[in-house]
Amino acid sequence: MRYHCLQTFLQHLEKQGELRRITEEISPLLEVTNLAQIEAVAPCPTPSKTAGSFDPGRENVGGQALLLENLKDCDFPLVINTFGSYFRTEESLGGKGLDEIAEIISSYTNMAPPSGLSDLLAMAKQFKPLLSMKPKRRKGNGICQEVVQLVSKGEVNLLRMPIIKCWPLDGDPREVGYDMSPEQSRTAKGEGRFITFAGMHTIHADDIGVAKPKSHNIGMYRAQLLDETHLAMHWHIHHDGAAHWRSWKAIGQPMPIAICFGGETVMPYAATCPLPPGMSELLMAGFLQGKGIELVKAKTVPLWIPANSEIVIEGFVNTDCGFCGWEPKDGELGEGAVFEGPFGDHTGFYSMPDRYPLVEVTAVTHRKNAVYPTIVVGPPPQEDYYLGKATERIMLPLLKVMIPDIIDYHLPKFGTFHNCVFVQINSQYKENARKVMHAIWGAGQLAWTKVIVVVNETVAIHDEHAVFEALSGIDIFNDIEVVRGALDILDHAAPEIGAGGKIGFDATNAVPKEDAIRIVSVLKKEGGMGADSLKNAHQKHKSVSMLFAVDHDIDTENLGDVFFNFCACFDPSRDMHYFESCIGFDGTTKMHGDERNGKAVRAWPPKLIGHNGD
Repeated sequence: MRYHCLQTFLQHLEKQGELRRITEEISPLLEVTNLAQIEAVAPCPTPSKTAGSFDPGRENVGGQALLLENLKDCDFPLVINTFGSYFRTEESLGGKGLDEIAEIISSYTNMAPPSGLSDLLAMAKQFKPLLSMKPKRRKGNGICQEVVQLVSKGEVNLLRMPIIKCWPLDGDPREVGYDMSPEQSRTAKGEGRFITFAGMHTIHADDIGVAKPKSHNIGMYRAQLLDETHLAMHWHIHHDGAAHWRSWKAIGQPMPIAICFGGETVMPYAATCPLPPGMSELLMAGFLQGKGIELVKAKTVPLWIPANSEIVIEGFVNTDCGFCGWEPKDGELGEGAVFEGPFGDHTGFYSMPDRYPLVEVTAVTHRKNAVYPTIVVGPPPQEDYYLGKATERIMLPLLKVMIPDIIDYHLPKFGTFHNCVFVQINSQYKENARKVMHAIWGAGQLAWTKVIVVVNETVAIHDEHAVFEALSGIDIFNDIEVVRGALDILDHAAPEIGAGGKIGFDATNAVPKEDAIRIVSVLKKEGGMGADSLKNAHQKHKSVSMLFAVDHDIDTENLGDVFFNFCACFDPSRDMHYFESCIGFDGTTKMHGDERNGKAVRAWPPKLIGHNGD
């Protein structure tokens, strides 16, 4: 079954026992996060029937969705943890298993060229349903415009929306080491509250005045609440929304934006899906919905928006703002900008504050009795974990078209999607694994991957212990590939923002060895202690071929915990140490004195404290 709006889906979840209403007054400042974190690690009412095959042990985790009906000083109820289990994510996408959706996509990607007229007609018949999946633009209002509030009439107050503060240090630069108050960063009135779960609709400046803009993009970015009518827009420089903003900046005009909450339950996934260039998120949503997404014209910006949204914030993103990479020592912040952040992120660390542009809000429209959807962004498992794993399964057929060597792949929870990927191939020739590594480093959003482990078809790719066992048998002198390249800007270990080292391990021919890998716990007090600890460990354990150093507070018996922190705190261009018969990998917290190979250590963020769930 498919759901034309968020509220029909919530009704379905409630009937299934998957949603719980809370009527007590709840503050949007931290209290919502506390409730969501309890649910995130609780058993869910309905386990997924299929997820155990690719994420064993987590098919029955995720608690219930929570509908909070009484948010302190807010005008809307809030729903959270809606997509926080495999079952609910599958239900939101039509009730199919994720691999079943992938099989449908595979039926299109594996289609052979027609050998004659009958084949051509059969192919046309198979593709015909896709024509009905294009977005449908219509006249008049959508249900998202049952109530229209205009800034020009003094009707908008974003402070009354249940925008949440997720983590204690959010929004205060002083808490992460900057001598700059929220007042000075121009964010104080928002109290560290962020929009975390809305589709941000933008177009490229080249499509000004185009009736059906091909560049129409939907991204899932965060926006920091500033005051009654202003937000701060945060996006990574490699995302389409940022590219659109640069196009408007080039012509000196503010960029129109529509921030849309809710709608068809396929919309959040479509907004996060890493689609091939030129493929619209609206088309993907239509494919998952089985019909085109209905769009209507926004009220104050030249954009089309999903008609069945719960709430829409319209406005213009300032383009006078300078680019990110600004520090207070650089001088004036500049016009149209704020020092956005810090923000507790899915990496398990706070992303550090930086310069981002203001959004001048012009209108808020919503349906009567609207519900505000949100998520907690933080260490997995959170709702975005299940959406990310959905991408892993659904996008496998397209990845195999791009890189035919791949049999399957696995995005481990500890890798937070951009830090690590396991890849299974049928190795056919020498250095086949290296070819795959470099193909992945050039493949869409997988290009930001820092650590790749390649195994052969005999290794169970979704069994993380089996992959680590294979890794233990590599030839450290011949099976490791280290390169430089672009990284996710959330990678705080990178020597430069968005750029650093990457590493690939070829375990396709590995024969597992006993005691080949050792974890070194380091009580680190000054720079260089990680390197010294690795050297000392090598002297004591000559038979070990790989040493991984992590901070002393990490449970070294828990491989997920070890490699979650290692991947977050390690840069291959700076933190590898070569010994006579061993390589040491320094995954400790970095500080002054850890600079090596001409590679810097940037300001180090605090770690988030959340429920692990393992």
